[in-house]
Amino acid sequence: MTTSVPFFPPDLFGDDKAVAIDIIRAAGTGSKQRFILGDAVLRLEQRIAQDTGAQHAIAVGSGTGALIVAVHALGIGPGDEVVVPAFSCQPVASVVANRGGIPVFADIDPRTLVLDPERTEQAVTERTVAAMPAHVFSMMADMPAFREIAARNDIRLIEDAAVAQGARLGGRAAGRWGDLGAFSFFQVKALGAIGEGGIILTDDEELADRCRALRNHGQRRRFVHEEIGYNNRMDEVLADFLVHRISQLQRRLDRRADIAAFYTERFEPLSERGLIPPPSGRDGRCYYVYAVLTDQRDDLRRHLSDHGIETHVYYPLPLPSQPAFARFGRGRRFPNAEAAGRRNLALPIWPELTDGDVEHVVDAVLEFFR
Repeated sequence: MTTSVPFFPPDLFGDDKAVAIDIIRAAGTGSKQRFILGDAVLRLEQRIAQDTGAQHAIAVGSGTGALIVAVHALGIGPGDEVVVPAFSCQPVASVVANRGGIPVFADIDPRTLVLDPERTEQAVTERTVAAMPAHVFSMMADMPAFREIAARNDIRLIEDAAVAQGARLGGRAAGRWGDLGAFSFFQVKALGAIGEGGIILTDDEELADRCRALRNHGQRRRFVHEEIGYNNRMDEVLADFLVHRISQLQRRLDRRADIAAFYTERFEPLSERGLIPPPSGRDGRCYYVYAVLTDQRDDLRRHLSDHGIETHVYYPLPLPSQPAFARFGRGRRFPNAEAAGRRNLALPIWPELTDGDVEHVVDAVLEFFR
C-alpha cells in the first residue's frame, strides 16, 4: 500500500525554501562577503538569548558540536567521569570519550525514558566531574532534581536539550538549567535548518567567552590561538534562515502539542492492553518525537505500515551495548534502557499533519488493539 502518512514531512521546509534561495543569493552577492560568524549569527544568538532568558547564546556548527565545546569548556579531560543516560543519542557519550573522559552510564526512568536522577546520584564517585541529562522524545528530564544533585555533589551540569527548543519546565526554558545547555538545529528538529547547526546557552560569562574561542580554533583575536579549539562555526546562510524560521516555532510547537494530546487521550485507555503513551500534560514537554511503548512493537509497526503509516524505532540498542561504548558499560545491565529500545515506537507528529492524518493514525492503532 502506498504510504499515506509519512513519519517525516515529505516537503521538509515548504514555502521556506524560497526564502532560503533569497538568503543564499543575498549572502553570495553581499558587499561584506562574510560567510561565517557574521551579523546573521549575531542576530540568531541575540534572539535565542532573548527567547530563553539566557545571558549568552553561542552558535556552533551542530548540536553535537555544542556538546563538544561544552565538555571542553568545562575542562573535562582524561580520567574524568561524566554520568550520562544509557538510552539516548550517542553524542552524550562520544563527546566525553573523545576528550579522554569516561562516560558512566546510568539507567533511565521506565515511563518517561529520561535519565533517572536517583540512579545518576548512585553512579557518582570521587572521579565524577559532571552529569549530562538529555531530554528524550517528548519529555524533559527532571532538571530541578539534577540541579540539586549537582549542587550536593559539587559537580557540573550539562543539559542536552537538543530536542527541546521551546520547551519549558516550571516556567524555565529548556537549555537554561545547567552550567551549559545545548540545542540542535538538525533538519527535522522543531526548529530545523537547511543543514546542521546548534547553539550553547549559559549564564556564565567566563564559560561563554571560552566557548566562543573554542568554536573558532581557540582564538579570541585572529591568528592568536590561546588553546587548541575546533572549526565549529555557524555559517551566515544557516543563521539567517533560522532567524526567519524562528518566528514560526511557537505555532509549530503548539500544533505538535495538540497532536500529542489527541494521541494520548485516545491511547490512555489502551494501557490495560499493553500500549503505554507518554505522560499527558504540557509542562516539561517538547514533542519532538511521540513514542508509545508496547511489547507488541514489531507487530504494531507492521500493522501500521499495512495502513500506510510510517513509524520509527529509536535507539534499539542502548549505548552501553554499542560496540563503540562497550568498554564503558563495564558488563552491567540497564534493564529500563534495554526495554525502551525493545518497546518504543514513534508515530508521526510533524505540524503539517492534517486532522484526518492524525485520526487515521489513531484509528489504525485502536484497530490493532481491538
